[in-house]
Amino acid sequence: MKRTLSAAVTAAGLLVGALFGLAPAAHADTAPNGYPYCANGSASDPDGDGWGWENSASCVVRGSKADPAAGTSGTASNGYPYCVNGSATDPDGDGWGWENNKSCVVRGSKADPGAGSSGGGGGGSSSTACPSGMSCGSYSVGGLGGRKGQVRAAGATSLDLAVAMLETDHMDTAYPYGDNKSGDAANFGIFKQNWMMLRAGCAQFAGQSESQYNNGAALNSNLAQDVNCLHQSQNHYGLNTWFAGHRNGSSGLANPNTADIANYRAAVYWIKAQLDADSANLGNDTRFWVQVPAI
Repeated sequence: MKRTLSAAVTAAGLLVGALFGLAPAAHADTAPNGYPYCANGSASDPDGDGWGWENSASCVVRGSKADPAAGTSGTASNGYPYCVNGSATDPDGDGWGWENNKSCVVRGSKADPGAGSSGGGGGGSSSTACPSGMSCGSYSVGGLGGRKGQVRAAGATSLDLAVAMLETDHMDTAYPYGDNKSGDAANFGIFKQNWMMLRAGCAQFAGQSESQYNNGAALNSNLAQDVNCLHQSQNHYGLNTWFAGHRNGSSGLANPNTADIANYRAAVYWIKAQLDADSANLGNDTRFWVQVPAI
């Protein structure tokens, strides 16, 4: 919702600046087109055209179709890359796009941790305190640094590392076949993805039935496919719903707001915070853990 009054005032200001040899001051909160970013994000843009109205002036919703910088690269503070093609890669409007066979975040969307901030970049520190009522810690696992490197080379983010790290000591598949489960409940790969979500969210298994769950074992020996399916599944469900289904299968999808699911999500994000706090943790032998009941 761009208002022409602001455009006229801006044009007049630029003319005065030109006459007196003055240039507009560069500002970290300003889009490349000279308009400020909206401090309240899309809440200031009721018609969804990318233009908002704040403080009696037009502003640009960061990451919208009106933002010239929306297609720039970079990484959101949740570890996922920003979508180069912006909202064009997000047909369901949940803020998650899909580019180059990986999930990406639409800058300025509800999935962007930096959305609504008029600052120059995403981020903001998150507490590294252990989630309330839980036990957390760390210890060294021989060879884990090399394994972290392999997982990252396959396209994993720090959030993905945290999911795998919470599941097993060595971030591997040396656990009982299917995690001692069968059918849609069977788990595969280093993230222990369940078959129900794999066949619904990963193209590799699309259209397969519950009885074909053994096909999921392909992820146990192909790290790239494992990471790829994880990102596809997260994109398919949206991250919050994905956490619910990943933790508790169909019951989690039907009732995603249980305390257990919230605790599981908090545990993963605590581990992620430790990994992000020091880049050395992305390649050393330190395993971070949170005591979460197995189900």
